Amino acid sequence: MAESRLNMNLNQKHLTKPDCNEIPAVTIPELKTLSKPHVDSFNYILQGGLGSAIEDIPPVEFSTPNGEKISIKLTDATIAKPMVPSGTARVSTNFVYPSECRQRKTTYKGRLTVRLSWSKNGKFQDIVERNLGEIPVMLMSECCNLSKLSPSELIKHGEDAKEIGGYFVINGIEKMLRMLIVPRRNYNMILHYLTNGTCKLMFFYQKEMFFVPILLILKALCSVCDYNIYTDLIAGRENDSFFKGSIKSMLRAIQGENILNQNDACNYMGEKFRIKLNLPEWYTNSEVMEFLLREAVCIHLDTNKAKYDLLIFMTRKLFTLVQRECMEESADNPINQELLQGGCLYLLVLKDKLTTWLNGVKNILLKKNKIRGAVYTVKQADILFARSWQIDGIFLATGNLVSRAGLGMLQNTGLSIGMDKINYLRFLSHYQSIHRGAVFADMRTTAVRKLRPEAWGFICPVHTPDGAPCGLLNHLTTECKVVSTHSCTSHYPRLFGKFGLFGLSHPSAAPYSDCYPVLLNGEVLGWIEDKHAERFCEELRKFKVCNEENISPYLEIVLVPKTKRASLYPGIFLFTTTARMMRPVKNLRYKKTEFIGTFEQIYLDICVKIEEAYEGYTTHQEIKQSHIMSLLANLVPFSNYNQSPRNMYQCQMAKQSMGTPSHSLRFKPDTKVYRLMTPQSPLVRPEIYDRYEMDDYATGTNAIVAIISYTGYDMEDAMVINKASIDRGFARGTIYKSEFIDLTQMDKCFFGRKLGVPNNISDKIDGDGLPHVGVYLENGDPFYSYIDDDNKEAKIIYYRASEAAHVDSVRLIGSDSGSEPAQKAHITFRIKRMPDVGDKFANRHGQKGVCSMRYPTEDLPFTESGMVPDIIFNPHGFPSRMTVGMLIETMAGKSAATHGIIHDATPFNFSEEDTAIDYFGECLKYAGFNYYGNERMYSGITGEELEADIFFGVIYYQRLRHMVADKYQVRSTGTIDQVTHQPIKGRKRGGGIRFGEMERDSLIAHGTSYLLQDRLFHCSDGSVEYICTKCGSLLSPLMEIPKLDDTVHWKCKSCNTKDYIGKIAIPFVFKYLCCELAAINIKVVLETKF
Repeated sequence: MAESRLNMNLNQKHLTKPDCNEIPAVTIPELKTLSKPHVDSFNYILQGGLGSAIEDIPPVEFSTPNGEKISIKLTDATIAKPMVPSGTARVSTNFVYPSECRQRKTTYKGRLTVRLSWSKNGKFQDIVERNLGEIPVMLMSECCNLSKLSPSELIKHGEDAKEIGGYFVINGIEKMLRMLIVPRRNYNMILHYLTNGTCKLMFFYQKEMFFVPILLILKALCSVCDYNIYTDLIAGRENDSFFKGSIKSMLRAIQGENILNQNDACNYMGEKFRIKLNLPEWYTNSEVMEFLLREAVCIHLDTNKAKYDLLIFMTRKLFTLVQRECMEESADNPINQELLQGGCLYLLVLKDKLTTWLNGVKNILLKKNKIRGAVYTVKQADILFARSWQIDGIFLATGNLVSRAGLGMLQNTGLSIGMDKINYLRFLSHYQSIHRGAVFADMRTTAVRKLRPEAWGFICPVHTPDGAPCGLLNHLTTECKVVSTHSCTSHYPRLFGKFGLFGLSHPSAAPYSDCYPVLLNGEVLGWIEDKHAERFCEELRKFKVCNEENISPYLEIVLVPKTKRASLYPGIFLFTTTARMMRPVKNLRYKKTEFIGTFEQIYLDICVKIEEAYEGYTTHQEIKQSHIMSLLANLVPFSNYNQSPRNMYQCQMAKQSMGTPSHSLRFKPDTKVYRLMTPQSPLVRPEIYDRYEMDDYATGTNAIVAIISYTGYDMEDAMVINKASIDRGFARGTIYKSEFIDLTQMDKCFFGRKLGVPNNISDKIDGDGLPHVGVYLENGDPFYSYIDDDNKEAKIIYYRASEAAHVDSVRLIGSDSGSEPAQKAHITFRIKRMPDVGDKFANRHGQKGVCSMRYPTEDLPFTESGMVPDIIFNPHGFPSRMTVGMLIETMAGKSAATHGIIHDATPFNFSEEDTAIDYFGECLKYAGFNYYGNERMYSGITGEELEADIFFGVIYYQRLRHMVADKYQVRSTGTIDQVTHQPIKGRKRGGGIRFGEMERDSLIAHGTSYLLQDRLFHCSDGSVEYICTKCGSLLSPLMEIPKLDDTVHWKCKSCNTKDYIGKIAIPFVFKYLCCELAAINIKVVLETKF
């Protein structure tokens, strides 16, 4: 056997060594990396982000009837760690932990305190501290009580040893703010070109869109004359007569409004925008315009001069595009995108809520002014108790954003998702998921869903769902990092000056047309000559890779070159902002790892293997070929041998398989949890499986599979499963369901049970009124009991679920204060689920199917050595699906089981010269098996040898959560709709399944027409109705009111006779249709023959 291929790091010793049950000292760093973008973005709020947001909130200012000018401003805000309310009785610690909130169905939250400074007539008065209630806190953030705990301490507090946080607990449910794909900040400004050759700037304020002539904004920003604006705009385009003519035209239009200087522009704009900005009446027009420029125009820049320079640059870029000298930049291209992290979105919402609260304080004080009149004087107590409104967690609970300002978001729904733990893989996939936005789901275009080449290495090409969210919900690759570190850039301009950069205020050493503009985070720093541009970028890259000159390792260096054909607008663009996607590659010149961004990547030459590099041209190399895929996609064994859609299906089915969702299930009362009772470690697995220690949360079982068409029960993706394997525990599962009982809605009702009850009740219900732990409940059994304190009567509630269950745990939940009787309970049920006919299974190659029969082991085929397969798989499932990886895994699994080793299934390990088939074939041959994995088999029914050799081996199979016990729907008769008299829909309501046109055709084709009548008539809305055979109307026969001792008669009101009334059997919905048509003056006449 070829030992060189063995990966000795892959083994199962960690499952058998003596210390395998010991708790690790620290959490593995790979898992922490997944939650890092979420946790770091929330920590930014605590480390200064909230303070910066407070500074950006403008003060509220107003005047009172007595002439006082009041100004109130937020100065600071703090978020405390979650603590129990003061005065709570009988607590062991004042800290609140997430496990308690999950079990009590409450929110894990900390107290938000703000400080306000207020002044009267420009004189500072005092600082007021206000408590605004409690807001949700992210797990594992700096203000979380778990953040400093070791794995062993996490277990003591009801958490997994590998808890990584990054989400919230809202009303006992784990919620995460998903990362959204948004336009790259500080790069794309919105300018509009009009057909008359002019240009306008578009900006938003309070959900309103405004268009303002660009030259009017330029004049308001700086005190410059028209000539300076003209020369600044044409810099580098001195020979462009069209551009020069357009600028002159715009300048004449501004002069036509008699706007000659900065003061004129500010007065003109301030007068127009005053009504929209809702500022105090004593603000001058210039102050109104200053407020607008600060809050709505290029808000990432601090000075008006920097805003002026950027708008000059953007105007030149716009006219270059108009003249088709550069390409249009697509908002769907990853180079123009970044991610809006959960913590940043949370900060935006929090800032908006604080702004709303501050305006509410102002409105309360103005209302008091109006009521009390001129004698009223604002006092500190009025501010202290002005508004008691609290910030709550509705936004996180529902994912719906309600904001007056809009926050610049294209969507206001679906911003939070539930962290459902069907299994651990589904839980981890939420951390890597990125969404374009729910607003794009309804767009009739595919451009937004396309996978573009620029996404290589950043967005997984495989891990996206099929169906409506396809291409909108994507996942980051395993090595893609979301920048969460804020870098200091104050020394960058001085450093850049050493390599040829000259500022905007310095004279140019060369014509501007022979220079590149240099921008850092959307701020124009200056120009650099074309001949120095490459050296400039190379020196920066050296500092970045070698960690010199205090240059950030996450600096994105983009040199867009000048080309003969229209391409992206040339320039040197540098980015150090957060929320950008970056990934590691190997820098061939410095032999070190370098992080590159999406915009930077397209101008680098990166080879996959060193043999593909071109000397003097190739600059970087991929670290590993599998780095282009996400965590779940990398867990697919030999994925490079499969058809791409099959890998996509496996990424979805891996998140639906039963496994070990958590090691602290007794502390996590989720509504529904799936658990595989007999998980196994896969014999064939990628290297990343061990790196993330997935054996702790295994999701499948190694099954012996025979690829054979046997008995006919394996057609159309059906699977035959060995009944003896199921008896031994193969794929056995358990479902945990929880029910929350709340007696607080009923006045003076408490859990309890009367004494002296019959044994059938006392065997089920304990003396406290709650069920015994471990008791078996069936439909109709006593469930729990409570006592009404008013009449002292006990009421027993019975178990109404259709599926019997064991009571796994019972929790009695008290009040927040701890001084009131417990009126809430949380009961968890345990339901056993053995594999049944109709249950869904799948391997790791997207080959899914349902169990068609549990076949007796004595009737199944067997090998010469006596091996009987666990699963029979039909060979017709291979040609169309092209899952060659499944065939390779079958051979590798057989070899691994024989030699007692683990085979590495990492994709791209083999090549066309060194094939996987040859390697594993030699392994099998070394063990004494057939080179191709075939074996002679014998019929279990007749004992005869099968004519053909059978492909036989070991495959890792997953049991999916789709089980027939949860989906089967049977109905004969039952509840009907009151209008149409047809069966209602819904499995839980005892409804029926829609029997459509195609189902009808199937029954007719099979010659079962009476069954068709039974389904669509007798068991549906069949009825006997009266009809007038003379006029053919179903609606005109009416029953006459019978007289004393008279029989009931029906009479046609149209014909005024009783002689032609007859009965016909029709679906009731047909009569309903006749009524609807009659309502719009359409008469239905039926021809009848009796």
